[in-house]
Amino acid sequence: MSDTIASLRKKIDGAEDLRSVVRTMKAVAASSIGQYEDSVRALADYYRSVELGLGACLRGTTQAIPFSEEKQRSLSVDAVVFGSDQGLVGQFNDIVADFALKTLLELPGKSRVWAVGERVHARLVDSGLPVLALFELPASVKGIEPLVGQILVESEKRREHAQEAELYLFYNRPQSAAVYSPIAQRLLPLDQEWLLNLNKQPWPSGRYSQVFGDDTATLRALINEYLFVSLFRACAESLASENASRLAAMQRADQNIDELLKDLNATFHRSRKEGIDEELFDVIAAFDSLKGDSR
Repeated sequence: MSDTIASLRKKIDGAEDLRSVVRTMKAVAASSIGQYEDSVRALADYYRSVELGLGACLRGTTQAIPFSEEKQRSLSVDAVVFGSDQGLVGQFNDIVADFALKTLLELPGKSRVWAVGERVHARLVDSGLPVLALFELPASVKGIEPLVGQILVESEKRREHAQEAELYLFYNRPQSAAVYSPIAQRLLPLDQEWLLNLNKQPWPSGRYSQVFGDDTATLRALINEYLFVSLFRACAESLASENASRLAAMQRADQNIDELLKDLNATFHRSRKEGIDEELFDVIAAFDSLKGDSR
């Protein structure tokens, strides 16, 4: 009986240690969600400024627009798929990988993929997609900018050798609480309807601005900023969704551990009570035996 009680005590101690780890991971995930959500909100104003700048350039230029549908004929598709480097995120990587695979199979031309995160990279390789490169996910908001820079450099290299390639982003976008959904966004070539809408947008002051200097150079610079902010937002939203998924998984694990501890403690106290009862019965039996011998 003592061995059984010792074994139960060891299981209880192990479950309590595991609960401590799970609750620490919950706290880390909850704090991480906030920083990524704040960065996405902060990007909204900057993205609006980029759109206004593009609209001003489009109103004043008479030249062909770089990277637009008029200039490009798509023969291949480059895709950036954002996933996770770490586990304990439920079906986070499976959802975005399956969505990317389904979407790319429906697109014409040959597809090439850049994976952001080891877990989604393994999932994409298993699905048979040609993965060109693997990028490591940042651990904080400060690490997103270098990652986006690497992706833009690789994209520029690809455009130098394949001007007709399209560029797509696939990532999970947070909806509410731990709910997220996979998103596909085409960055290149620039959508013609979107450009026309930018051209029609009113200037905030009511008076249209003018572009001085080289219109094409200014327009290219703003397009690069558009690509940068789009990639940054996609990465931040994906990281927010990842931590939300991990937080939900840790909450379920915490509940399961609490239920396990409740059962283990009940079994422990029952076993301990049974052991004490047996020892009392042995003492009473020994006393009765000694009492009978004395008579």
